[in-house]
Amino acid sequence: MAATTAQSMGTLPSGLEICTTFPDIFYLPELVFGGLVWILVASTYVAPQNPLGWVMFVSVFCFVMTFIWMIIFAVGAHRSSSAWAAADFVYHFLAVLFYLSAGVDLAYITLIMKHIDSRMYKIDISAVVFAFATTLLYFIHALLSAIRWKHF
Repeated sequence: MAATTAQSMGTLPSGLEICTTFPDIFYLPELVFGGLVWILVASTYVAPQNPLGWVMFVSVFCFVMTFIWMIIFAVGAHRSSSAWAAADFVYHFLAVLFYLSAGVDLAYITLIMKHIDSRMYKIDISAVVFAFATTLLYFIHALLSAIRWKHF
């Protein structure tokens, strides 16, 4: 059972605690959904490749950074300081902004390309859904990280 929000808000977890405390429990879903965006966008074909470059950058960047961030917390390199709590909030807030802009860009490109290939259109729709779901996960993580930072 996950630890309560009040218990986990005063300290930064390390080790396996990141799998049981809020907001750190969101690391794995962020990785899974972000990885799905990355895979789905990479599996489609767009005639001008440039429009989806931002979406690929955001999905790959956030995937790698979230993985690194999760490892930092898992090995306890953060030393439970308020600076790390602030950095956790800042990173997740930036990830929200990045994913929101990438999701809007992806939705726009999907609407433009919908008459070209129905199979690719369905894959793009899936990517849009997962991009906005990932945005929501990062938003919840950022919100709970801000609350934790406030309680430090």
